[in-house]
Amino acid sequence: MLETVSQWSDFNVAMAGASAALAGLVIVAASVNIQKIVSAGTLTARLAAAIATLVLALVVSAVGLVPGIDLLWYGLVTIVVALGAAWFQAHATRVVMRDPQQRARVAKSALGILPIAAYLAAGSMMAQGLTGGLMLAAAGCLVAIVSAILVSWIVLVEVLR
Repeated sequence: MLETVSQWSDFNVAMAGASAALAGLVIVAASVNIQKIVSAGTLTARLAAAIATLVLALVVSAVGLVPGIDLLWYGLVTIVVALGAAWFQAHATRVVMRDPQQRARVAKSALGILPIAAYLAAGSMMAQGLTGGLMLAAAGCLVAIVSAILVSWIVLVEVLR
């Protein structure tokens, strides 16, 4: 099993670097208009969820690089970190759903939920010793990056309207 996790090291190195860089860029971009973002509760919650999703991708990729980690521990860590990101997404979903001025509420929420669901399923599979969880974690990572970029872009455009 250890050999299986180590086969993903190149992918994990690339994704850890990409997600860390993107998280930093999102934070810097948001800081330019932080007063406007903070004054709009939905934007703050959605941006926090996007950053949490990037951190999820970063942590899961980095944990996959830990020498000697087995599927059980990799899966358990993936689940714990995904639950942390899920808290931010649940908060963002509640805020968006309560705001009557929000359009496309379900789409805005689903965009953030999809990568977290993929990571939870991946973690569960890995914890059970199923190597297919590694492929699902990779898919979750890619979806997390795309999702976070889209949400961040939308938030930054909305703040300038």
